[in-house]
Amino acid sequence: MPKPGPGEALIRALYLSIDPYLRGRMAAPGGSSKSVEPGSIVVGGVAGQVIESNDPRLAQGDYVEGQLGWQEYAVASAKTLRKIDPKLAPLTTALYVLGVPGLAAYFGLLDICRPQPGETVLVSGAAGAVGSLVGQIAKIKRCRVIGIAGTDEKVEYLTSIGFESAFNYKTVPDYEGKLRGLAPNGIDVYFDNVGGPITDAAIARLNQRARVAVCGQISQYASEEPSMGPRWLGQLILKQARVEGFLVRQFSDRFEEAYRQLGNWLRDGKIRYRESVVDGIENAPKAIVGMLEGHNIGKQLVKVA
Repeated sequence: MPKPGPGEALIRALYLSIDPYLRGRMAAPGGSSKSVEPGSIVVGGVAGQVIESNDPRLAQGDYVEGQLGWQEYAVASAKTLRKIDPKLAPLTTALYVLGVPGLAAYFGLLDICRPQPGETVLVSGAAGAVGSLVGQIAKIKRCRVIGIAGTDEKVEYLTSIGFESAFNYKTVPDYEGKLRGLAPNGIDVYFDNVGGPITDAAIARLNQRARVAVCGQISQYASEEPSMGPRWLGQLILKQARVEGFLVRQFSDRFEEAYRQLGNWLRDGKIRYRESVVDGIENAPKAIVGMLEGHNIGKQLVKVA
């Protein structure tokens, strides 16, 4: 068992976060973060409990969240851990609504896309952890929201949490035609979690001055070769549209603002959430493969202890 040094704490992992970005971290170097190398601990967010502390900011029994990776116990610097109160919201929300997915939805939609009341917002990967929150925040901002997901069950879930419409892309042969029917007046905001042919179709339906936030490209993460698709940059010229990618950490100085607002929406029932939980850290590999294949609804978690 590792021992905490000065300014450190020993944490017992209770829940492990499974996120799409991890697939990219397992690929060759060259991304925004260091690759996960063979023999190293797989990265991942953890919600856990302090077993021993050598820092006055944390006490034995406190609950915390941090990037502790796929392990049952970890030592970390106290200043890298976020103390959480499970009395305010369930512990798992620290990895979901009140964690990185919530931050991605909040800043990606509100800062990158700046939706206005009455606008049409399209969300791909809409039944996932980020997409389902994006749609609900867009509804809070009085937008019309369309979701794209991969099963009929997910489509039903999206309409149950306030999406005006949604469709199962696996049963639709013509994405652009489907979007033309669901959004006859075009798309003002597109929140992209998947990339590929779905994004090609969405770009074709953008309105003048549309905004696109590129949060993820899950359809491309496991591709062995780059996929060919329409060249759509010309569409951005014609429609004077803006496409912007982002990383959550660029908004780090405003995390507390987002946590407060998301917490208020959660408390007021304006945001609902669903979790897919796998038991046992030994099943974490199955959990990430299942998530990349679209088996989960909402946030994918592993219950460690």
